[in-house]
Amino acid sequence: MDIAIGLVVLIGSAAALAATARRFGVSEPLVLTVAGVLASYVPMVPQVHLEPEMVLLGLLPPLLYTAALKTSLVDFRKNLRTIASLSVGLVLFSTFAVALVVWWLLPVPFAAAVALGAVVAPPDAVAATAIARRTGMPRSIVTVLEDESLFNDATALVSLRGAIAAMAGAVTVWQIGGDFLLASVGGAVVGALVASVLVVLRRRIQDPVLDTTVSLLAPFVAYLPAEHVHASGVIAVVTCGMILGHGAHRWQGAASRVAETTNWRTVQFILESAVFLVIGLQVRWIVEGAWHSGLDHSTLVLAAVAVLAAVMLARPVWVFTPVLVARLFGRETEPLSHAAVVSWAGMRGVVTLAAVLLLPDSTPQLPVLELLALVVVGGTLLVQGTSLPWLVRLLRLRGPSRAEDALTKADLLHQASVAGLAELDRRIGPHTPEPVIESLRQRLTWRSNAAWERLGRPEAEWVTPTAEYRRLRLAMLAAERDAVLAVRDVGAVDYEVLQHVLARLDLEESMIDRFDEDDDDTSTEPLGNATAGCAHLEQAPDTAPPAGEPVCRACRDAGMRWVHLRMCLECGHIGCCESSVGNHATEHFHATAHPVMRSVEPGEQWRWCYLDELLG
Repeated sequence: MDIAIGLVVLIGSAAALAATARRFGVSEPLVLTVAGVLASYVPMVPQVHLEPEMVLLGLLPPLLYTAALKTSLVDFRKNLRTIASLSVGLVLFSTFAVALVVWWLLPVPFAAAVALGAVVAPPDAVAATAIARRTGMPRSIVTVLEDESLFNDATALVSLRGAIAAMAGAVTVWQIGGDFLLASVGGAVVGALVASVLVVLRRRIQDPVLDTTVSLLAPFVAYLPAEHVHASGVIAVVTCGMILGHGAHRWQGAASRVAETTNWRTVQFILESAVFLVIGLQVRWIVEGAWHSGLDHSTLVLAAVAVLAAVMLARPVWVFTPVLVARLFGRETEPLSHAAVVSWAGMRGVVTLAAVLLLPDSTPQLPVLELLALVVVGGTLLVQGTSLPWLVRLLRLRGPSRAEDALTKADLLHQASVAGLAELDRRIGPHTPEPVIESLRQRLTWRSNAAWERLGRPEAEWVTPTAEYRRLRLAMLAAERDAVLAVRDVGAVDYEVLQHVLARLDLEESMIDRFDEDDDDTSTEPLGNATAGCAHLEQAPDTAPPAGEPVCRACRDAGMRWVHLRMCLECGHIGCCESSVGNHATEHFHATAHPVMRSVEPGEQWRWCYLDELLG
């Protein structure tokens, strides 16, 4: 009972602290870790000892799997060289840089120093993702950091095993190389095999509950066999997750995908929050153990500062060296600002603390090594985690633009609608009722228009048709639900029937075109896109100011209201968009065959070719 109560208190406290950190825009890992440190000095809080098996088997596989599910295989292939350099080369470089510092300052054998270097070398996937989400980095940087953190644990754990074996005097360089090859290749093979088996199984599962159950088992099904054959369970889980995530839209039903996404987001939130709180709860006991280890206190403090500095400096040295050498020889490289952010995003986390607990009890100065690992975790979270957002702002790096995202979403939904309408035309039979056809066409039109309406002036300033539809339909659904609940309270209808009807209403409400609140963007950066593949867009001017007053004269003459305005780039005619009642911009195109128009809404310069149906 005491354990159950402790778990409830732990998870509840972690969730509350994480929610508070999100509310005030503060680093969640840092807040949770500091809260854990403070709680560890409260008399009624028991000593928390984090078992390495709990982390490496119970926490690491699901955290890596949920991150891998959202990882793009396309982006991974594009950045493969950079990811390999960071997740393998940088981890080994950091391992031996720290090992030299530890060997120089502490009375430990070199193998033990290498073991600590391997422990503190890999940045943490959880910390990197949490900081990146809050900072608003460019997507290209976030992709590299997340993909790096998925694979660097494997390199560090293999190095750690080799160092532990070396402390026992039973390992050679060739054996370490063979272990690394088996871990990487074997892990990838096991992950791919497990993914292929799960694909065959999931193709035959239609029940979202069963499919979600398979998904929850997947990381452990990949991890355990890989570890059993001495391959990397980390690589197996990541490989399996990336394959299943990439093909999910072909192998799973929509209901299963929605359920899987919701469940894994919940699991991720709970585990991430609890992990950093537990890290903080261990601080008091680790510090006391090292302080009473018999080592001179000044040497202990010097070693802690030196190891933290080595960890934080090794990454910039590794990242900047090839960039500067390439620029010296006149070769094109990534911007220095991107390299600066990547070099400073090296926060450590739970894997470091779990790995240090794998060191055998016979390791010289073990309490001190545990403290050094803890200092690296806390120091990187405090120094790098808090200063990284400041660095991004200082370098004036722009994160993903919500307005540009909205434009891209609208374009993709339009392409999907065109494909859907073409398929509808092919499927219409001689006995298909005309109202059914018209209803389907109207549904696609409303969905596409809803996305385009997110551009231009905000809905609060100008009510759009789809916004009105959402408002009215949600009000109707609320009234319908109240009516069903009134019947339920009377007890006149079987409860199972009532649940079915209520579920239908909930499903329809969830399907109404909604947009996240953070889709609203107040920026005025010009919106545009590529012109590749369209001669009309390439020949049309990129921008052209409106020749006269930005109004739709046809709407004004007819006494109608418009939603957004478009301007013909050949003659300067201004008309209203497809969401407007008049749809005068499209009407102008049909009358004149002028192919390209542009938006004249504030902050927008995107163009549209009616003939090729391409955005530019």
